[in-house]
Amino acid sequence: MTGDLSDDKAPAIIALESASKTYDEGRSPVLENVTLSVPERQFLAIVGPSGSGKTTLLRLINRLTDPSSGTVHVDGKDVRGVDPIMLRRHIGYVFQGVGLFPHMTVAENIAITPRLLGYDRRRLAARVDELLELVRLERASYRDRFPHQLSGGERQRIGVARAIAANPHIVLMDEPFGALDPLTREALSDDYRRLHDTLGLTTVMITHDMLEAVLLADRIAVLREGRLVAQGTPPSLMREEHDPFVKALMQTPHRYAERLSALMASQ
Repeated sequence: MTGDLSDDKAPAIIALESASKTYDEGRSPVLENVTLSVPERQFLAIVGPSGSGKTTLLRLINRLTDPSSGTVHVDGKDVRGVDPIMLRRHIGYVFQGVGLFPHMTVAENIAITPRLLGYDRRRLAARVDELLELVRLERASYRDRFPHQLSGGERQRIGVARAIAANPHIVLMDEPFGALDPLTREALSDDYRRLHDTLGLTTVMITHDMLEAVLLADRIAVLREGRLVAQGTPPSLMREEHDPFVKALMQTPHRYAERLSALMASQ
């Protein structure tokens, strides 16, 4: 395995130690012996082919599933000893389908977790207005709309607002921008990176877009067939010379740039 995902200057807020997940009594491995540390305030992108175990890794972190072997720690605690509902209330989750409740307004969708945590009405209203401003949506125009009245990009912005509504310090993202048009995707990904830095979040994001991973993430972890095969900063992995698969994967942005340059030169 290449690269180094550790950071001696920051404590690991998420740590997997020899974590594996299998089904059918061990006959169907999904993740195998994954050891991975995510320091506080890091933006980590998880990349790899479909079926490589990326979503399962996220599900281990917020205990939507438990490891078959090994351990998963969040904030220094083994997640198997933490109430899963309370764990999830303190971890934001953003995914491609957004999952807004269609019968609830924007404000009601954003306020779900804070309401469960006991925020009173005045505090809820103030938090909704604050979050709409953070995700660059005009609060007076959006708080009383329903999801079907929003564009895809607007719904995803509400999904981000809902994920950070209860001030989590960890946000998990599963292909959050994959279904958006290119201009909206670029704007929203840039805005989320700004939020990540401003709020001091720790983000773990799954993406199939290598350019997105290289431009957004502080570090990248590569999964293949359930194994962690490389990890490191984007520049270090783009210089990878030892693993042909990792090299081919990380050279994807270069190949696109070369094709675009050739196309422009031919005009």
